[in-house]
Amino acid sequence: MRPIDALVNSLSEARVLTDPDVIDSYARDRTFVEPGKPLGVVLAASREDVVTTLRWATEHRVPVVPRGAGTGLAGAATAGDGTIVLSLARMTAIRELSPADEIAVVEPGVITADLDRAARAHGLMYAPDPSSYEISTIGGNLATNAGGLRCVKYGVTRDATLGLEVVLADGRVLNTGRRTMKGVTGYDLTGLFVGSEGTLGVITAATVRLRRAPAAPPATFAAEFGSLREAGAAVSAIMAAGCQPSLMELLDRATLEAIDDWRNIGLEPATQAMLIGQSDATDSQDMAARMERLCLDNGASFVAVSSSPQETEELVGLRRMAYQAKERLGACLVEDVCVPRSALPEMITAIEAAAVRHGVRICTVAHAGDGNLHPVFIFEHGTAEPPAEVWAAADEVFRYALSLGGTLTGEHGVGVLKRRWLGLESGPVATEVQQGIKAVFDPLGIMNPGKAI
Repeated sequence: MRPIDALVNSLSEARVLTDPDVIDSYARDRTFVEPGKPLGVVLAASREDVVTTLRWATEHRVPVVPRGAGTGLAGAATAGDGTIVLSLARMTAIRELSPADEIAVVEPGVITADLDRAARAHGLMYAPDPSSYEISTIGGNLATNAGGLRCVKYGVTRDATLGLEVVLADGRVLNTGRRTMKGVTGYDLTGLFVGSEGTLGVITAATVRLRRAPAAPPATFAAEFGSLREAGAAVSAIMAAGCQPSLMELLDRATLEAIDDWRNIGLEPATQAMLIGQSDATDSQDMAARMERLCLDNGASFVAVSSSPQETEELVGLRRMAYQAKERLGACLVEDVCVPRSALPEMITAIEAAAVRHGVRICTVAHAGDGNLHPVFIFEHGTAEPPAEVWAAADEVFRYALSLGGTLTGEHGVGVLKRRWLGLESGPVATEVQQGIKAVFDPLGIMNPGKAI
């Protein structure tokens, strides 16, 4: 009997997929990375399904690749040969939503936007807001410590996570953290698992923090600039003035051209950058007007401020459609460096220089309020691997970000795409410590091998 037959017997044929054509659709994420040939796919519907799968995997020494919606951009959910893909997309229960305690207990397959909508029915909100919030899952957000558009004010996924239910590689269930706002008992295992990309265990539930939803609709502005440096100066001025924007996004000319080619937004020839900002403060309209003045003081040629929720959605929608617009141009290597906020203009200038030097098309957007940039390297559709000049440009960008005191990834994770540069940031001591942690939780090395560390 094949090892996978024992898993089918334990979970049923409906839970375990073995048809190669069906498996292939679960073996890849949103990157160009070509997957291997997994043994099968488990469609977990409960914690018990996950426990059964991991006990079987430990017994038979089969590597496990956890996945959510497959929206990742670093290759972390890409399956290799001989693996079992563990899909958590069917674990969609919001087990609890407590307005009194301002928390929710959710399973990993819950769509991020669905949790936010459920919270808003009680006057609350779930603050983390990745651009893929309508299709990405809480489990995937936890695996990569996703950030998003609102993280400039509310922080990233780790900041909203109080506790976790995790199934370890041998099938034991570990509960970390708590449901209180404060607590310092023991090591911070919750923080350790958030961002671990499925290499330490499988998250089957999370206790997350909710926040009071803004009392009034947010006010949004979009400002056009003749240079990226002027846009960067406006960001610095807005943050220094204590405006506390709830969103602050920067789009370069190449990104704006991609959007304009797709949706005809009326892009002006002189516009080299667009800054989209938002305030959800009680005086949001006054605060948006204040940010408008700061943009004009720092060289903006035009600023539009929303006067209705519909206009706000239209302005923010420009940012949310950026990645889809780039995908129309070619295959995308989507990167995710983060630098100190003051270094943002210098980093953008370096990205532009790398594009010219290597003859590569790079479209950049940035979570400008926290220095997180997403340079997207575009190459020909159908190419299995980015060409040498793309990798050379990416190498230059990564090294420059590190030289500014930055990091290789702010929210997408390491996956497989950034492992070749990981040692430049971590160094030998940190690498040794992280490998030691991995060995404690996954002594057989079956949890998402070849990813993250």
